[in-house]
Amino acid sequence: MPPRDTLARVDADLAAGRVPVARQRLRGLVSSFPDDLTLRRRLAEVYRLYGEPAEAGRWMYLEQDRDAAETAAFEARYHTAPQRMRALAWRGPESLARTAFAGEQLAAVRAACSEAVGRPVDWDTVPSGEEAASGKGAFADSLTKAGCLVAILVFLSIWVNGLVALFD
Repeated sequence: MPPRDTLARVDADLAAGRVPVARQRLRGLVSSFPDDLTLRRRLAEVYRLYGEPAEAGRWMYLEQDRDAAETAAFEARYHTAPQRMRALAWRGPESLARTAFAGEQLAAVRAACSEAVGRPVDWDTVPSGEEAASGKGAFADSLTKAGCLVAILVFLSIWVNGLVALFD
């Protein structure tokens, strides 16, 4: 369904007082069109109806005329750069941003996230919640996987040796 049709349904939902349905439709649109700042702004407006300043700040974060209190509430809820990066739900490079301010905001969040996790990240490889919380990078992931593999091989070796001893 084209965004225009979905936005018409959002308007009808809001007029009928179906705010949760309108919010869900807008979340779907933002997911499908993450670079459309107008959709993000509409979603922020719906969150204002809910009285959710942190979520309104989340969806207005890329706008220059954003409300400072909402931005502060967003930053307090998503207090680390990796959390903010995931929360912004952007996909693709910052060059897709439709305004210079949005591009600068995205670049700043990505740079802070890269610094926090200790490796370069981009919007298509946002760190997982676990990696973002621990700050571990790809090397640490590789060591963890190698350790698990060694543990499994040791267990299998003991098990096979036990079976061989049992039948000898």
